[in-house]
Amino acid sequence: MPPLSGTYFENRNPADNSDLIGRFPDSGPEDVAVAVRSARRGFEAWRAVPAPARGDLLRGLGDLLARKKEELAAGMTREMGKVLSETRGDVQEGIDTAYYAAGEGRRLFGRTVPSELRSKWAMSYRRPIGIAGLVTPFNFPMAIPTWKMFPALLCGNSVVLKPSEDVPHSAHRLVELALEAGFPPEVIQLVHGRGELAGRALVEHPDVPLISFTGSTATGSTIAEAGGRMHKRVSLEMGGKNAMIVMDDADLDLALEGVLWGAFGTTGQRCTATSRLILHRKIHDRFVANLVSAAGALKLGDGRKRGTEVGPLIHQAARDKVERYVALGLEEGAELVQGGSRPRGARLNGGWFYQPTVFTRVKAGSRLEQEEIFGPVLAVIRVGSLDEAIQTNNGVRYGLSSSIYTRNVNSAFRALQELDNGITYVNAPTIGAEAHLPFGGVKQTGNGHREGGWEVFEFYSETKVGYADFSGTLQRAQIDNYEI
Repeated sequence: MPPLSGTYFENRNPADNSDLIGRFPDSGPEDVAVAVRSARRGFEAWRAVPAPARGDLLRGLGDLLARKKEELAAGMTREMGKVLSETRGDVQEGIDTAYYAAGEGRRLFGRTVPSELRSKWAMSYRRPIGIAGLVTPFNFPMAIPTWKMFPALLCGNSVVLKPSEDVPHSAHRLVELALEAGFPPEVIQLVHGRGELAGRALVEHPDVPLISFTGSTATGSTIAEAGGRMHKRVSLEMGGKNAMIVMDDADLDLALEGVLWGAFGTTGQRCTATSRLILHRKIHDRFVANLVSAAGALKLGDGRKRGTEVGPLIHQAARDKVERYVALGLEEGAELVQGGSRPRGARLNGGWFYQPTVFTRVKAGSRLEQEEIFGPVLAVIRVGSLDEAIQTNNGVRYGLSSSIYTRNVNSAFRALQELDNGITYVNAPTIGAEAHLPFGGVKQTGNGHREGGWEVFEFYSETKVGYADFSGTLQRAQIDNYEI
């Protein structure tokens, strides 16, 4: 429906700002209120649908996503910039999540346990909670909304999705396909608009008991405060300052491939992006030389064109932020060894491009080493031991992802045990989560809940306990029924 305010915002291609994708509703609190009322009606009917039947609809939606994969990927690349191989993976993540959630429709396990009394059964089961408010970012326009929406729906909740205003078209297509798959219209509500208006209204609506948010730590903290005040269940997936450790016994060619992908894939715009590279001093100089050469050779451009390896940043404000951090790194005394400026050439002038950038001589504790940039900037820190590498990794306020490259099994398992992150990879970069495992972090990255895997279904449902007494007499629990 048209926004009640009558206003719209433009959605443009970040690789070519002259390319207008469309105009979308700049919705506000009034539109959110309408969506919540619809979702409330939808919930009352949807909660009665058996979970396996809900799963069947998700399986059908997964089939639709698979058939539309190329179209959806091309649309996402045009809308947010990352290369086609990545947006195809984004859609595939949604497909995998649909199929995984469909199977969980027959696995929403409760427990049956012995009662302490005769002729009495004691059990628990999972039941839906209500309306789930979903607030999602721009960098995974398909994967992250499906991570949230599909488990919420499978558990019997209705949803109100507020996607990033930078990727409205991808969210629109996802909801269109959900309706085509047979989901009742009132069960899935889509509200576009800015976070400070539509997002805030959704978070603070008294009839929305569930909020799942992915975005910045600052915004997540505000949402957590509102959730605590209003007694909402809140899941937060926030910032990261992820480190990749390369030890002196590592396969350096493999590690080089890993850091290029981890640091500059999605133009560094991932919460799991490799933002710090911790190198053992024995291999530091050799590795940096190879890294500078390889990063400088990466091809920037429109992600839909063959050969492009790095796309644009999402918008001007994102590039401005990267430029501020590059200037800060120089002020702090770090050495700029690659990139550090906008690329030259008329071919890239119309987009928000920035060169893959590498700093060395970065000091642990400096702002460049501590703060999330969300762009193609890599801070290199030299260490002399595994102990120092672990200490450096853990010395930030975030705790999402980490990785270590080593041939030493003892070092690998020490890293798995001692790196203070929700995810640790061995001989792989800091990106690459799989849909059937829990995803999330510790410290200021999250609030203890997880997306993905089996744990997410516990967030979107609640436990109901039931007792059935067929003794025909009054049996009193919670008092002393035992003879001395």
